[in-house]
Amino acid sequence: MSSAMNPLTDSKQMTKAAKFLRITYIALLILALVAPMIGLYPVFVMKLLCFALFACAFNLLLGFTGLLSFGHAAFFGSAAYITGYLIKSHNFTPELGIVAGMIGSGLIGLVVGYVAIRRQGIYFAMITLALAQMVYFVCLQAPFTGGEDGLQGVPRGALFGLLSLQSDTAMYYLVVAVFVAGFLAVSRIVHSPFGQVLKMIRENEPRAISLGYQVDRYKLMAFVLSAALAGLAGSLKTLIMGFATLSDVHWTMSGEVILMTLLGGVGTFFGPVMGAGIVISLQDTLADKVGSWVNVIIGVIFVLCVLAFRKGVVGELQAWLERRRSVAAAPKA
Repeated sequence: MSSAMNPLTDSKQMTKAAKFLRITYIALLILALVAPMIGLYPVFVMKLLCFALFACAFNLLLGFTGLLSFGHAAFFGSAAYITGYLIKSHNFTPELGIVAGMIGSGLIGLVVGYVAIRRQGIYFAMITLALAQMVYFVCLQAPFTGGEDGLQGVPRGALFGLLSLQSDTAMYYLVVAVFVAGFLAVSRIVHSPFGQVLKMIRENEPRAISLGYQVDRYKLMAFVLSAALAGLAGSLKTLIMGFATLSDVHWTMSGEVILMTLLGGVGTFFGPVMGAGIVISLQDTLADKVGSWVNVIIGVIFVLCVLAFRKGVVGELQAWLERRRSVAAAPKA
């Protein structure tokens, strides 16, 4: 029997791939844990992890459900404002502020999703953008947001009233823990029966409907989960940086998360993390040297990557490994 037709050989190859993936994730986790000890700037890595979590939340909607939202900044920014306001003005502890931000962004996601989910394609994207602009207008005009100045001087406080987060090191390990929890949550959602239905909707929505699934309900649930996770990222960002501004809720933030996801690889688990790492690293490295031209440079890099890596960096790497696996499994002459 040829190896191409041997399920035992295919199973071994899949096991090797899964083992390699686990080792890679463990190595990256170890790197994240020792990053402050090897000279990496904690605030930079924390910012990167926040946007990586934001991109993972967006990828849950686009990559695994097939819905393109142009308004995800509404959830990221609204949670940033909610968390900042409650901690600064009402002395909420950090964990309560984060939970409140997630709940707030999830409720906004419920409203936006309920209105937008009845449309498809570009109509869905435009409705999310329009509603996100309404959220932006509220953040601009509401008295508790600080208007154009934003919320400044948000204290980090003490976790559970016990562990002070004033130290960058303490804050860093909290962010790492939350990011790992969020990443695992996305993985669990995608691999659950609920996630399998989402992927079926993405691939063939009419077939999902014919099988009796209430497609709109599944889409709405995915939208709310994505909004809540995006809110978690926004809440963390406020704690790290100590402020929430209109840029957090502006439509350009929605464009950035789309760029991160496409650059890393839509529908892959690590792709959004890779894309966020590339974009944030370029912004941090080039902002002081070229000013606003950094956006032009990132745009050129994005165009080149789309032309050369149509599946994104991680997507193309996975496709290459899959081709190698197929060649190795092919029968030898």
